[in-house]
Amino acid sequence: MTALSALQMEPHDTGRAWIEINREALRQNVEALRALLPPRCELMAVVKANAYGHGALPVARELNRLGVRAFGVATIAEAVELRKGGICGELLILGYTPPEDFPLLAAWDLTQSVISCEYAKLLNRFGGKINVHLCIDTGMHRCGERCENIRQIQSVFHMQHLRVTGLFSHLCTADTMKPEDQAYARAQGQAFWQTIHRLEADGCRCGKKHLLASYGVLNYPEFGGDYARIGIALYGLQSRQSDSPRHALPLRPVLSLKARVAMLKKLHAGEGAGYCLHDIASSERTIAVVTIGYADGLPRCLSDARGSVLIRGKRAPIVGLICMDQTLVDVTDIPETCCGDPVTLIGESGSQRITAYELSDLAHTITNELLSRMGSRLPRIVV
Repeated sequence: MTALSALQMEPHDTGRAWIEINREALRQNVEALRALLPPRCELMAVVKANAYGHGALPVARELNRLGVRAFGVATIAEAVELRKGGICGELLILGYTPPEDFPLLAAWDLTQSVISCEYAKLLNRFGGKINVHLCIDTGMHRCGERCENIRQIQSVFHMQHLRVTGLFSHLCTADTMKPEDQAYARAQGQAFWQTIHRLEADGCRCGKKHLLASYGVLNYPEFGGDYARIGIALYGLQSRQSDSPRHALPLRPVLSLKARVAMLKKLHAGEGAGYCLHDIASSERTIAVVTIGYADGLPRCLSDARGSVLIRGKRAPIVGLICMDQTLVDVTDIPETCCGDPVTLIGESGSQRITAYELSDLAHTITNELLSRMGSRLPRIVV
């Protein structure tokens, strides 16, 4: 092999560890969510944090093919990546963009969130025409101008270099059905629409109005709007499996996480394996070295048999401490295991399944965090 031909070769996508994106599951989720949206409400796909770990560009390309023409991201870098990848439609940056990156907003036809009236002044001083959506704080007290500051909000509509094309807020208690949380969500919704009515009565054109995110759509679709910013539900999940939204949709998980068996090793009675030699064997066991670790997003707290994997349709418990790049599992009861076998960490193998809910519960977190931590060195493959 010549040096040139070697340079032209690329590692195989499924050689070590990878993520599979189920195209059909994504399509079905889009259809189910669209059916629940209020009339004239358009789905805005939230693909921030690498599409919750699923791969922003491959997911956005699939969504473009499905007719999705609005996307939400967290950073300008995420938005530029999508534009460079050929993604069409409105790209709304939901977070802060530093002034040194303001030139990129117009250059790549991006829409910037106005997180406060002071930030609007900063954007306006840049001098170039910028499309913006105003973020209104209706009670979450994170980003956004307080809804009672109506005069300051109105001033943004009169800024020379800003083109207001939308206005939005965020429900902070929409994911629970406790009576007090429902009351708070309804108060936020009322404050949002009252703010819009006051602005429009004064001649302000608010553009696209959006309040609902995933749980807003599942619990309060009647709140309405022109966009619904769908994140975790788009990927077939809730934040917690125990959540019981008013509208239970037939959503399908989109992501599977897989790796391979690199080698098999006999562990004799009295021996431990891995860092700190945890989990001393009481009898001879067979250990498989799996090609994935915590640098790939596998939570280290699944060590010492708290977590397991699927090999040839059977569960194999994790042995000892999960390493940065590798994980040891006990395949004593799966004697047919071979080097090169695929290993499923999230997804199905035979009749067995490990869900993102199972892993997030074991890690004492939510699916949003678990999946958004999936490592960048994992190829995302649409299947």
